Amino acid sequence: MRLRSGVLAAGCLLLQALGVAIFLRGFFPLAVRARPRGGPRGESPPEPAPPGPGTVSNWTKIPPPLFKKVVIVLIDALRDDFVFGSKGKQFMPYTTQVIEKGTSYSFIAEAKPPTVTMPRIKALMTGSIPGFIDVVVNLNSPALLDDNLIWQAKTAGKRIIFYGDDTWVKLFPKHFVEYDGTTSFFVSDFTEVDDNVTRHLDRVLKREDWDLLILHYLGLDHIGHVTGPNSPLVGPKLREMDNILKKIHISLLSKEGEASLPSLLVVCGDHGMSETGSHGGSSEGEVHTPLLFISSAFEKRSGPLTQPELVQQTDLASTLAVGLGLPISRNSVGNLILPVVGGKTMREQLRFLHLNGFQLSRLLEENTPAYEKDPGYEQFKIAEKSHGNWIKLYLEGNNSEILMNLGKKVLKQYLEALKTLSSSLSKQVAQYDMYSMMVGTVIIMEVLLLLLLSVPKALSSRAEFEVPLSPSLFSLLFYLMCLVLCAVHVIVCTSAESLCYFCSMAWLTALGVMMLISALMCGILSAIGKILENSRLPVKNPVVSSSSWSEVDVLMLAGTIGHVLSLGASSFIEEEHQTWYFLINTLCLALCQELCRNHFLLKECDPQHGTSLKQNFDGIREASDCKNIDVPASGNSKLDKVASSAEFIKGSDKWLSLASPWIILICCRLLRSLNRTGVQWAHRPDFGHWLTSSEHKSELSFLAAVSLVMIFFLVQRRCSLVSKIAMALGLLGVYSYRAAIGNVVFPWQHDSKDISKGITEARFVFVFVLGIVFTGTKDLLKSQVISADSSVKSTGLWEVYSGLVLLAALLFRPHNLPVLVFCLLIQTMMTKYIWRPLKFDAAQITIMHYWFGQAFFYFQGNSNGIATVDVSAGFVGLESYVEIPAIFLTAFATYAGPLLWAIHLLCYLSSEVSRLKAQLVVLPGTVLF
Repeated sequence: MRLRSGVLAAGCLLLQALGVAIFLRGFFPLAVRARPRGGPRGESPPEPAPPGPGTVSNWTKIPPPLFKKVVIVLIDALRDDFVFGSKGKQFMPYTTQVIEKGTSYSFIAEAKPPTVTMPRIKALMTGSIPGFIDVVVNLNSPALLDDNLIWQAKTAGKRIIFYGDDTWVKLFPKHFVEYDGTTSFFVSDFTEVDDNVTRHLDRVLKREDWDLLILHYLGLDHIGHVTGPNSPLVGPKLREMDNILKKIHISLLSKEGEASLPSLLVVCGDHGMSETGSHGGSSEGEVHTPLLFISSAFEKRSGPLTQPELVQQTDLASTLAVGLGLPISRNSVGNLILPVVGGKTMREQLRFLHLNGFQLSRLLEENTPAYEKDPGYEQFKIAEKSHGNWIKLYLEGNNSEILMNLGKKVLKQYLEALKTLSSSLSKQVAQYDMYSMMVGTVIIMEVLLLLLLSVPKALSSRAEFEVPLSPSLFSLLFYLMCLVLCAVHVIVCTSAESLCYFCSMAWLTALGVMMLISALMCGILSAIGKILENSRLPVKNPVVSSSSWSEVDVLMLAGTIGHVLSLGASSFIEEEHQTWYFLINTLCLALCQELCRNHFLLKECDPQHGTSLKQNFDGIREASDCKNIDVPASGNSKLDKVASSAEFIKGSDKWLSLASPWIILICCRLLRSLNRTGVQWAHRPDFGHWLTSSEHKSELSFLAAVSLVMIFFLVQRRCSLVSKIAMALGLLGVYSYRAAIGNVVFPWQHDSKDISKGITEARFVFVFVLGIVFTGTKDLLKSQVISADSSVKSTGLWEVYSGLVLLAALLFRPHNLPVLVFCLLIQTMMTKYIWRPLKFDAAQITIMHYWFGQAFFYFQGNSNGIATVDVSAGFVGLESYVEIPAIFLTAFATYAGPLLWAIHLLCYLSSEVSRLKAQLVVLPGTVLF
């Protein structure tokens, strides 16, 4: 059976999508969940009776609450060093005083990646560990249906008030008796999002009609996104937060005399902040957040201040549940933070720990088949037995030292059991479904190999691909492979202890996937057989068909395959930038060798060289057939003569060509020092951090101005006069925008000038961007509809390219403008001094563009972690959050490097076609119809 190339491509695309879907289903592990017991969240699990004989009936109920009112102040992107470090002492004096000498407990809460707001809120309120799949729905948070602290509080009749990030309102609809949500995505807003929360405080703190007050402040996170953690705006924002905490604490203390129970103030952060001001990854600054419990129920601190203890962020849910007298969420993997309940009697402390252990052991039982062999479960049963012995002594009225020592022993056993149980449950979140991932990978690789083998047959729209269904050999092989794969499937699914998605599929569906894998393998073997058969046929023109691979060809093939293989290791993915840096540096050395050979070793009389040039112009002649350009055979000698004279660069251009690879190497080395990326060395200072510090604003301003001038001179060469004027005004507007938001300064500008959002300046630049892109698009449409002229098409592509360069200059941070300059400089040098003299073909130039595009993605400071995404770029020129423009601008700023190189590839190939056709027109012996 034969398939058209379009049908083959469409089928391969669908199969690739299927393979990717199966792989992703195994790659994103399911979170640990308790079994549903009816209702959207299920009924609360029955609370356990205390172990041992002689139980008292009231022990089978939830213990009474420890606090009357609880206030949770969540400061978005609050790093631990903002409170416990030098900035805390300088800008948060009241909070520091309470930590050092007040009635409080301070901890460092460790958040698990992804450190994004919505998954962190889930972790804080459910005690569970959200997965990376939650990042996908972070922009549109659905209602949280899992058992959580907010739902338990509402069910128990607690009155909850919320002000702040509207993500809470989306996660917990109809849970708050009063709320006021503000959008969290407009990161250019530093004050209004917080003022909207604070304006309710005075009125709410005077009232008594609430039990739980939640405040989520966003200003610090927005400052980090736009200006970074070392910005001069961070200090005033921390001082503002300190005054708010002081007001809340004093108000709670003033009303405790009227209440039977004390109040509790909880200060925490959902995540931290990286050195670039973003978040989402696993660096220390992103995962370590402060966690403060402030209440008059605690003993006043005495003695020197010690380093805060490290706890898990998921521990807050179980601790607050005990403090509010609520059941612990069924899906929680957190431990009770014992110092918070340390002031209670030994009997109550053991009861709290037993409740927490029972909940964790029940969750382990429902998610692990061999739960009885788990060390944490065994430790809990031992502690439970010891607890029963302690209860027996307690009920007998024994108040001796033996009872106290046994109680401390049981307390220690419970804490060790809780730690082990929590660790066992947390590890299940990182367990990948390897079988499903392998099945998806096999499908993807088979389709990819099939496409590579069929490329020579699929270049033409009329090409057909033969599908091997009839030969008996492949029919037999197909059935044998199906039987083997089915046997492997049965063995894996019967022996797997953990849940496997592919094993949970219907048998007929799994059989269909096995048959698909077998069919693809047969197709690959058939294609390989055809290639081997054709290789044995005699060659009609051995002089033309024989080709030797140069060092550059071998390097590009080996480098591309090596990069693909390197992605099988997580360390290579984390530090992928090192792979691309190595490849482009090696490519530059190989190009230097090729240039030296071209200029010094090859002579005009070299037959092989003449044959290569003749082949190049034969290719031009073949391409010109469809354009009605006739290149007569009698002109071959003239073509060879012109090509030979054009091949060699004379004078200064020759030495510039030889120096180009070394200049590119120097540029790449400078770019590596500008932005450190990856995981292992991302925390080390780089030139970008030095430039963005407030002490070096004048140096940054000078660098930004010089970079914008160089961008103009590198881009304007191929622009029309109108576009040149628009480009100059647009680049001036870029500098004005950065000066308006306080990144750079004009020579006549004072530092005391008020900082604005720069909306007018950014929109001024947008007008010129749209104008240049519109001009280019008009030329492209004209070339396709009216004139069918390739030169007009090339001009239109370069206009669009220049417009996108202007947009990138607007969205890039000022210290990243040299990245754009070096990108344009390298493209210019390679075009004029490398690609044209060496006569590389389209495939070689495409691979080089791909390599440099990937390298420039990392030169921008990006990484494979979401923490390096510059969210602030999505709000340039916007007064409020508009989803589609924000997503487009953020994506463009993130992938500007690869995108600019991809568009440059189109522009270069189009301009080369126009240039070569122009040469054919002016050559003697050429005729135009």
